[in-house]
Amino acid sequence: MAGKRKARRSFGRVRKLPSGRYQARYPGPDGILRPADRTFATTTDADLWLVKKRVEIEEGRWLDPAEGQTTVRDWAARWLASVAPQLKHKTQASYRSLIKSRINPVLGDRELASLRPITVAEWVAAMKTQGLSASRIRQAYRVMSQIMGSAVDNGLIAQTPCRGVRLPRMPQTEPHILTPVEASRIVRNADAPHDLLIALLAFAGLRVGEAFALRRRDVDVPGRLLVVDENLAEANGALVFDTPKSHQRRVLSLAPSLAKRLGAYLDGLPGGDDALLFTNRSGRPLRYNQWRKAYFDPAVSAARLTDVTPHDLRASHGTWVADRYGVMTAAHRLGHSNASVTTRHYARPVAGRDAEVATASDAWLTGHDGVHGARRGHGEDDDGSAGALVPL
Repeated sequence: MAGKRKARRSFGRVRKLPSGRYQARYPGPDGILRPADRTFATTTDADLWLVKKRVEIEEGRWLDPAEGQTTVRDWAARWLASVAPQLKHKTQASYRSLIKSRINPVLGDRELASLRPITVAEWVAAMKTQGLSASRIRQAYRVMSQIMGSAVDNGLIAQTPCRGVRLPRMPQTEPHILTPVEASRIVRNADAPHDLLIALLAFAGLRVGEAFALRRRDVDVPGRLLVVDENLAEANGALVFDTPKSHQRRVLSLAPSLAKRLGAYLDGLPGGDDALLFTNRSGRPLRYNQWRKAYFDPAVSAARLTDVTPHDLRASHGTWVADRYGVMTAAHRLGHSNASVTTRHYARPVAGRDAEVATASDAWLTGHDGVHGARRGHGEDDDGSAGALVPL
């Protein structure tokens, strides 16, 4: 009796190897015959694998194995080149530094397809063992995650290995929220014209880099307006003028006394509309560390205060404004596109407000509402400690 004829395979090929195992090969969408990534004990196992591979191709989920062999180093370079035009110079420099110092030395020569979540978790653990700060580790991981996410989006790998990885917690640091009176003391104890610069941090909520980048054309003295459309940052030791952090231009109203003092200062400022308002003694743009050591910290000490940073003045301004005029107004003055950033990082409860709420709630309980809103004024004899902006 003649043996039963074996059905012809409709997709791919299977052959027996000298080892006794079976190799499966299949045609990709481009018609090139490719081997499976492993061998099989039986032809049935090989056939089942081919069926799954055919479904992947028909459903558009197939990935070329050769693409996954791209190294992390090569793909990171290609990714950075593609996103760099949309990044600020300082961010570009930070990404490039993290790739060079943290990603490539450990993972650069690995193929994209070879990475697993455990690989990334071990990389993170090694950085922690080396004593790297939580902030730096999270920055490195964030860049690695973007690189791997891009590899997925471009069909090099099926899923990112940056998933399920536990990152070190960031230490919880609270800004030092000053009262307007305390901020005014710092301004009064600073050398001119840096007293004006500090006043802009405290009473206009500017970032330090935004204040460093202010030019004559940005100040409208009669209208008491300030245009914020530039930021000065350091990237790898070089000073770079760029757009503000949110990439958004904003116009701020200034206190009459501050606008008047700026006007008097501008009258004696040399140069045209592009002249920087604040420079070092050589007429060059300011550098943060040098400026803080020479002008800011001495003013803080002279004001009999401690543990105050320039950023604390911005956070204090956000708190004062949010307390009196709402978070949305504070978000505008601080240049935040999302008010949640304001509440998460800047606006803080003002001392004494909780006691005021308790007093008000007693009136609510008895049905006599004697308080007409927390954002209203708090009396003509307010010394500013509750959040009112006081004269400089």
